[in-house]
Formats: sequence, C-alpha cells, structure tokens
Amino acid sequence: MLHAVIMAGGLGTRFWPLSRAALPKQLLTLVGDESMIQATVSRLSGVVAPEHVLIVTNARLVDAVAAQLPNLPESGILGEPCKRDTAPCIGLAAIQISQHDADATMVVMPSDHVIRPLGDFQRAIQYAAELVEQNSERLVTFGIRPSYPAESFGYIERGKPLDDSTAPTFTVRQFREKPRGEVAQQYIESGRFYWNSGIFVWKAAKIMRELSQHEPQMFDHLQRIAAAIGTCDYPRVLESEFRAIRGTSIDYAVMEHADEVVVVEAPFEWDDVGSWQAVARLNGGDEAGNTVVGRHIGFNTEGTIVRTDDNHLVVTLGMRDCVVVHTPNATLVANKHDEESVRQVVQRLEEKKWTGFL
Repeated sequence: MLHAVIMAGGLGTRFWPLSRAALPKQLLTLVGDESMIQATVSRLSGVVAPEHVLIVTNARLVDAVAAQLPNLPESGILGEPCKRDTAPCIGLAAIQISQHDADATMVVMPSDHVIRPLGDFQRAIQYAAELVEQNSERLVTFGIRPSYPAESFGYIERGKPLDDSTAPTFTVRQFREKPRGEVAQQYIESGRFYWNSGIFVWKAAKIMRELSQHEPQMFDHLQRIAAAIGTCDYPRVLESEFRAIRGTSIDYAVMEHADEVVVVEAPFEWDDVGSWQAVARLNGGDEAGNTVVGRHIGFNTEGTIVRTDDNHLVVTLGMRDCVVVHTPNATLVANKHDEESVRQVVQRLEEKKWTGFL
C-alpha cells in the first residue's frame, strides 16, 4: 500500500522575519491560498489515503501542524525530538509505517515545494510506485530538467534508459552536490543532469535495509526506537535514541552508495521556494515588476518585493530590486540579490540572544 511521508522540520531562515522558529516556511502561505504544508497534503489527495499520510516535524511544531491539518489523525503527525537531517527523519518514518504495513511503499517529499500541474504530479507518483512494485529493490527519485545553472541545488547525472519504461526513466550514474556556477553550466550543456528534487519512492523495508548496511549505528538507534513503539517507555526511548543519532542527509547516507537507483524525469513544474525571489517568480508582478502582498504605495519603485498586511501601510520611494518584509516586531529591508545574508541576520540574533525576534 502507498504511504506518504512529508518532511516538515525545516527552519526557512531565508524568509525571516516572516518565518520564525514557531512559524517556519512550511507553515506560511507564500504562494496561492494554502500554506506550503497544506498544499503538499492537498497534492496527495486521491493518490494516498489520509490515514496513510505521515508528517514528520520538530516536536515543538506538532501542535501548529495539527492546527493547519485538522483532517489528519493524531497518529499522522510525528514529532522529532531534535533536528537530525533527512536520513534519520526518513528512517524514523519507515519504522513507524512498517509497524502497520510490512510491505509498505513510501513516497517521501519535503513540505515546502510548489509543484504544478496536479494531474502530472499524481500520475508521476503512481508511475514511480509501479516501478517499485515491479522491483522491490528499486529506489526511485525524480529529476527536474534544469532551466539555469543553479548553484543552490544538488544534481543527478543520469545513465542508461530503463528498459520497457513508459516515461523518461534512467539509471543513476552519480549524485553531485551543489556546484559552482561554471560547473553547473557544464552540467546543463551536457544534457545528462537533473536538479535533485528531493522526492523519492521506495519500499519501507528496502530503505531500512539500506540504512542498516550503510549507516549501522543510525540503524541500531532506530531499531531501539522501533522496539519501544506501543510501550510506556516510547517517549523516553525516542528522546534519548534519536538525539544520539549523527545527522546526515539521505543522499549521503544511502543514495550515493545504493544499487538499483533510478531517476524519473519529472513531467511537472517544480520550485523549492528557497527565497523571496522565488515567491515573486511564482506569484508574478505588476507592470513595474513589483510583487506586493498587503497595503503598499510605491513611487519610482521597480523590481521590488513587499510583504506586509492590510493594517500596516508600506510606502517605497525610489527603490529598485529590494525586499521589504514587515511583521509586528521586525522589518527587513534588503537588496533582493543578497538574500543569503538573511541567514547571517538570524545567526546574529542567536548570538545576541534576542530570542523574541527568532
């Protein structure tokens, strides 16, 4: 049976001050009328039954996630005691799912992507699940055909076409980490590389076998958690064993080492919404190239992103290529081409222990 695991533990620091520790990016409405996590769950409707959707998030966000997803059962939200990257997150989800469905197929995805159109995405997931049912040893991932030499994405180099595939599907030659611009340009020119979407389909039992082989210490901790499920000791064991895990990504832990890895060329549009510029790109702008949410008046303002609300007026004069984000207790004004520096703002706030602004 097909189960969905939605990873929702990220911080989204590049969206500060709108994104905060208690309200990170995945809980914000940045594109459309739903929050990122609500849109991710909605995208699975008709493909995965609601009782087979599992959200894995930070323990302190469980209540906030539950409030946004009232139709999800309580058992559908799993709180991690601490952040340990994607491999432990996926392993924890796999042991939970396997307790109820030993032959489960998992589709794993982040909670903060924009994917369109819906039909193409759902058909692609069903196709990937069929590939796994045909061969339970397969690990399937989705590659996005790159449209520019991005330095912020990982890349997948494809190998030979998969025999008898009904959609563009290839063996994986190798995974590449975020490259420099000139290297990314070479990837694009070769025609063999995809952006790594971070969306996977596999058997729960298969991914656990891979973790036991390549990350035996992590697997041991997960096994001790699995043994405690359903007992009164479970909260204590989850807390102590999960904290003891050395965090690493699923790409490092498994995908770069495993056999039977295939990549499906995604037929859908994809954006990881990694910055305010992505929000502007997805929402569009006015005749001056400004993207505005909230009450704003602009004079001689071009290419600027403004985020406020209807109760607070933002006025911009003579501004070009800026980001202005107003919240009740903090306001950001920045060059939109220097958004990576927002992470430094969050670090400085942590250093100063100004926790009220985090």
